[in-house]
Amino acid sequence: MIKTFRHKGLQAFFEAGSKAGIQPRHAARLERQLVRLNVAKDASYMNVPGWDFHPLTKNLAGHCSVSVNGNWRMTFAFEGEDAVLVDYQDYH
Repeated sequence: MIKTFRHKGLQAFFEAGSKAGIQPRHAARLERQLVRLNVAKDASYMNVPGWDFHPLTKNLAGHCSVSVNGNWRMTFAFEGEDAVLVDYQDYH
């Protein structure tokens, strides 16, 4: 279950469907990713073909990433069976 967000726009999209804080063209894919993340028990559940799932290093060690579109990624970590610090960011 998703417990915490770092990105307020992504949180508003997840909780209320508001696209104000995200790229509207990313909404469909983000919705699929958030639904799957919300039922995931660990990060490996996000290893879906085409999502470029991978663990992160350096200052984001312990977090994982999936591709949304182009440079845009959704990143997250797990505490037990809960997703935390869910973020939406342009890596470049």
